[in-house]
Amino acid sequence: MHVPVMLAEALEYLAIRPDGVLLDATAGMGGHTRAIAERLAIAGGAGFVLSCDRDAESLEMARRNCADVATRVHFHKAAFAGLGEVLAAEKITQLDGLLADLGVSRYQLTTGERGFSLMADGPLDMRLDRSQGTTAADLVNYESEKELADLIYKFGEERRSRKIARAIVRGRPVHTTGQLAKLIESAVPRTGKLHPATQTFMALRIAVNAELDELDALLGALPELVKPGGRVVIITFMSLEDRRVKQAFQGLEKAGLGRVLTKHVVRPSEEEVTLNAPSRSAKLRALELV
Repeated sequence: MHVPVMLAEALEYLAIRPDGVLLDATAGMGGHTRAIAERLAIAGGAGFVLSCDRDAESLEMARRNCADVATRVHFHKAAFAGLGEVLAAEKITQLDGLLADLGVSRYQLTTGERGFSLMADGPLDMRLDRSQGTTAADLVNYESEKELADLIYKFGEERRSRKIARAIVRGRPVHTTGQLAKLIESAVPRTGKLHPATQTFMALRIAVNAELDELDALLGALPELVKPGGRVVIITFMSLEDRRVKQAFQGLEKAGLGRVLTKHVVRPSEEEVTLNAPSRSAKLRALELV
């Protein structure tokens, strides 16, 4: 079952208007998109939501999950850097609200063939957009030991990156997620609840999908994408992302282009974490353009 993270908080900060045009930049399986569309339908105005994702398979699931509110949703396959083109295609100048949930969807994490999961063995892929070229296997098998160590340290914040990179290079070729997880587990001990390969998998996913570059593109385009008075809500799950969002929002406020609505980061309630464990690391920040 798909459970959208911090749904009530996201809807509150979006302050949806009956005639608003909103954009869900990370459709995933459609949870947030559906909730926004339902709010717009209840409001009875002419508002609608643009639902975007770079993962074609997730977007198709979102389309099916939003079938009964389809008149309020326009779907587009697009990465963050392509959102301006989505607005142009829809003949929209600017948005009333934008939401981005930067977490990986349950579908991606539990489908072995997508190559994201430590628990479900599959090809070492990790591409959000499977039409793109580079896979995690390409990085693992062809990057130098130093490049791998730097990548794992930079994007995974993994202090044992050199030892892990050495084990990967010695264990080449590596073709599956299971192989990679075992290599890493044999090189570094488990120190807590997390599997010792967790941060390495995260680093590879970020690198394969240029996720931080995409996030920077989104944050840099906010004044062009969202109209004055419009709201931006971003949900992050990693400190690397949250720092970027926090600094970008503060920068827009300092430049007189935005007003930060969340002076302190918003976290999920204890009840939500109990019901939906993946939400435990979520952080929400909101901004109003001026």
